[in-house]
Amino acid sequence: MADVSKEGVEGAMEEEEAAAGKKLSKKEAAKLERQRKRQEHAAAAALSAVSIEEADPLATNYGDVPLIELQSKAVTGRKWTEVADLNEELKDQVVLIRGRAQTIRAVGKKMAFLVVREKGFTVQCVLTVTPDVVSGQMVKYAAALSKESIIDVEGVISVPKDPIKGASQQVEVQVRKLYCVSKAIPILPINIEDAARSDAEIEKAEQAGEKLVRVNQDTRLNNRFLDLRTPANQLFRQFLLSEGCIEIHTPKLIPGSSEGGSAVFKLEYKGQPACLAQSPQLHKQMAICADFGRVFEIGPVFRAEDSFTHRHLCEFVGLDVEMEIKEHYSEVMDVVDRLFVSMFDSINQNCKKELDAIGRQYPFEPLKYLPKTLRLTFEEGIQILKEAGVEVDPLGDLNTETERKLGQLVFEKYGTEFYILHRYPLAVRPFYTMPCYDNPAYSNSFDVFIRGEEIISGAQRVHAPELLAQRAESCGIDVRTISTYIDSFRCGAPIHGGFGVGLERVVMLYCALNNVRKTSLFPRDPQRLAP
Repeated sequence: MADVSKEGVEGAMEEEEAAAGKKLSKKEAAKLERQRKRQEHAAAAALSAVSIEEADPLATNYGDVPLIELQSKAVTGRKWTEVADLNEELKDQVVLIRGRAQTIRAVGKKMAFLVVREKGFTVQCVLTVTPDVVSGQMVKYAAALSKESIIDVEGVISVPKDPIKGASQQVEVQVRKLYCVSKAIPILPINIEDAARSDAEIEKAEQAGEKLVRVNQDTRLNNRFLDLRTPANQLFRQFLLSEGCIEIHTPKLIPGSSEGGSAVFKLEYKGQPACLAQSPQLHKQMAICADFGRVFEIGPVFRAEDSFTHRHLCEFVGLDVEMEIKEHYSEVMDVVDRLFVSMFDSINQNCKKELDAIGRQYPFEPLKYLPKTLRLTFEEGIQILKEAGVEVDPLGDLNTETERKLGQLVFEKYGTEFYILHRYPLAVRPFYTMPCYDNPAYSNSFDVFIRGEEIISGAQRVHAPELLAQRAESCGIDVRTISTYIDSFRCGAPIHGGFGVGLERVVMLYCALNNVRKTSLFPRDPQRLAP
């Protein structure tokens, strides 16, 4: 399997380089497609060979994690250790790590080496056939994994006598359990090791008569989410690791709708159709696929909706966050909780003069919120409304009037004007929202409310490309316009989620103002394009 993958990668790279800078002919494109299918069949055959062997009593120690287990099915309480934190002090301790299978090397039938990479740091993992722990089938399974797949590894830390040259961490993980969370395609568009080489390294090898693959700029940019996984592109994020997030700036000119629906500004872009981004959604998810871990952006968002209301703008400042999650979308809600409670506390402590100035012109009562933000399911919210005599569609969205009523009822019952409503009906959420594992009519999503009005929408995202394309089509989106976005999930995509916030709306509701235009420097609505 290793030989097949290596030859396939080199062959694909040669074809890729030969085609660089020019459009592929139909014949060339068909040739590449046939090659891809051959390699996929070879990989499938290798994995199938593992499964059809005699029953393995240790089969529960390894395998592909079913999608249903990745749909926020449960919080197990397991603790993951960052690869960057693996050191000699953890010797003989059991650790659980998640990362990408950077290199895979089998040594006979009883041993295999995996180098696992997470956020630029790498560690060598060793599988050795051991009674009651690691079987020969498990070693074969590991050897058949495709590079860049995301895997969970549980094992014991050991400290080798000799320095480890192929990994950043100078310890090894003696593997006990191995599970594939997100499988990459067998043949990647570019090889990460090739993309990480410098021109000087390639030229030195050429002078010595050795041929190394040179990944050109066009190929890198066409596969940017892979190129960004190289160590050189991780330096900036290493600097910001202590903050947990990296600030990114994504394109505002895109070929297709980023949210679905018709509320999009369309324009012509050098002879081809384009539109203004409704959110940075697609690109921030691609950043997660590039192993940025956690990202955020503060930038303009454009919505072409004809909403003549007190809270809608056609252009506003969006705060968007996207992050890897380990098990459950509640991890994203945890970030929302800590972020906003911290912001509210800070504003109250440090902005008293500003709040007093606003209050003199627009008197308001201070926002009431809890130290630990209240969370209700959508079904619980519907029940609260029903008990108050308000009838609503249990699988529909809440309109502005109903949201306000629910906010009033929540305040009367729980004493807070800031709360989270989660597990929304799937039909009212964007196409990239992950369905609930136990009921596909609902989704792993949430909204956040201040004073009875929504300020945040968030969710666990669909990371499986087939389901993503299916969801896009069902929402009326031309899959061809987001093909590069969907393709970014074919090379191993982390389980992830995120949320988006309209900053003007947050300020409006925090200060109990009656119109969002009061909080926008130069507001843009359906009737205003100047000044």
